[in-house]
This record gives sequence, structure tokens and C-alpha cells, in this order.
Amino acid sequence: MHGISIAVAVYNEEESLPFLCEKLHAVMSGLGKTYEIVLVDDGSTDTSWKVMNEQAGKYPNLKLVKFRRNYGQTAAMSAGINESDGAVLITLDADLQNDPADIPALLAKLDEGYDVVSGWRKDRQDAFINRKLPSMIANKLIGKLTGVHLHDYGCSLKAYRREIISDVRLYGEMHRFIPALCRWAGGTVTEMPVSHHARKYGKSKYGISRTMRVVLDLMTVKFLLSYSTRPIQVFGKIGIYFGVLAASILGVVGLEAILGATGAISVPWWGGELLIKRPFWIMTPLMLMGFSIQFIVLGLLAELTARTYHESQNKQIYNIKSIVESSVTE
Repeated sequence: MHGISIAVAVYNEEESLPFLCEKLHAVMSGLGKTYEIVLVDDGSTDTSWKVMNEQAGKYPNLKLVKFRRNYGQTAAMSAGINESDGAVLITLDADLQNDPADIPALLAKLDEGYDVVSGWRKDRQDAFINRKLPSMIANKLIGKLTGVHLHDYGCSLKAYRREIISDVRLYGEMHRFIPALCRWAGGTVTEMPVSHHARKYGKSKYGISRTMRVVLDLMTVKFLLSYSTRPIQVFGKIGIYFGVLAASILGVVGLEAILGATGAISVPWWGGELLIKRPFWIMTPLMLMGFSIQFIVLGLLAELTARTYHESQNKQIYNIKSIVESSVTE
């Protein structure tokens, strides 16, 4: 078992990998602790796997994991967690926008007694409109809904204690919500500023199109954090609210019908046409309850079903093709 594990998700990063391995080895070998570096190839279509194998013949303590196809960053991070054994786990991106030189500071912060230390790209070197602005909005929203307020949920550079991260199962795009999930599991979470560099190699794999997936996963996280053991509290309240609304409209329509039949009123007291002649007002709550809420409920139930399917059978969300370990010894 190693003292520290470094998990890196790799997808088409052939140019940055040699520099990444060099920097990681330089930093980790200077700490005086046992360590391993786990590189997970998430179905790269370039020569990343070849470059990774070259690095395994050059540096010690490298473990390479190759997926059969592209499963996404969450799956790659999950594999990095499962295939490593360090008491402390460090995650970061392979594009060198995260700086390996920040790892000692993260470890020092972790030694203060925290279970999770999240990096904060305080001086982020990305475009404002399509990267920084959506991230700022997302961070505010995630913090408000989860109760774990961080400046930068999207920063991959984070440090975790094994005992807290091993209890977290990842699906969808949930790697960015790990601090909130760790807090839910009883862990203590903090953050600290880290360096961030402009991308020099390859192309970004992120875009505004991922926003909808993140929003949907955020709904799932909020549900899991607040109502997974008492779903009636959320669904029951919604049902009551819409039931009261529907009953109120039905009551007004019924009252109109009774008073109209007795000749007590000819037009409603608010003016205009009688509600009883306007089925739109009856259909609105029915359509809302029949479609909107049911689809949300079905989505959440499907999410829970998927988790039960995977966890009850210990199934993973990825398929490993091969594992290679470094041929170099220290």
C-alpha cells in the first residue's frame, strides 16, 4: 500500500503526458513518501496510450489503465480511485493546467485535519464567456443547493483521504460534486488557492453543451443529499401543493356552476368569462402534474434504480481493456 496515490484521467493528451509525468515524478520523489501515479486512458484516439507506455519504461511507480472506449471523466476518475491504494488520493487533469507543484501544499492542508481539500483556480487562465462565467454561476448554484460553498467545484486538483473517498460512488458527470458527496458521507471539506495555467497542448474537451448534463446531475445530488432516505418529504409536499391548487380551481368552478344554476350570478365577480367555460384552467394543473412532475420523478427513480443495479452487483461504469505497471524500479 502506498502513502499517496495520484489519479489522472487522460483523453487525447499525447503532447502533455511526457511533461506531466516528469513534473509529477519530480514533485512526488521529493516528498519522501511512498507514492504511485495512476494514469487512466479514457479511450483516447491519439497516441496517448503509446506515450503512457513509454513513460512507464522511464519512470517508476506508474500504473496505466486503458478503457475499451471513451466513458467520460467521471468514469476515468472512478477507475483511478478503484485502481489505486494510497491512504491519500490526489486528482488532477492531464493537460498541465493544474500544477503538480501545488501537491505538497494540498497535503499540508490535509494534515491540518481535513478529509477533502479542493483546489481553487483563483487566477483562472480561461476564456471568460464560455468558461469562467458559466463556472461562476454553476459554483453559486451548487453551493446553494448542496450547502457546501466552494469557489471552484470544477477544479480537478483535489486531495482526499482514502476512507472518505472510498464511500463515494460516481455516475454521470458527478466527479465535480465529490466534495459535496464527501460532506454528506461525514467528511470535512475546505479549499485553497492553486495555480492555473493556460492550455499549451491539445484541445479542451469541455464546452457549454455540458451545462444541461451538469444541471440534471445537480438535481440528483440535491435529491440524494437531502431526500434519499425520505423521498416522501419532497414528493409529498409537491403533491400537496398542486393538490391544493387543483382543488382551489375545482372549488371555484364548482361554486360558479352552483351560483350560475341558481341565478345568483351571471358573470364572475372578477369579470370576464366564467371559469367553467374555460377548460384551460382545469387542464393546466392536470397537465403540469401529469407531465412535468411525473417526468422529474421518473428521472430520479431511474437514477436510484441505476445505482441499485450497479451497486447490488458491484458493477462498474467502465470496462478496462488492460493494466500496465511501470517496469522501472527506484
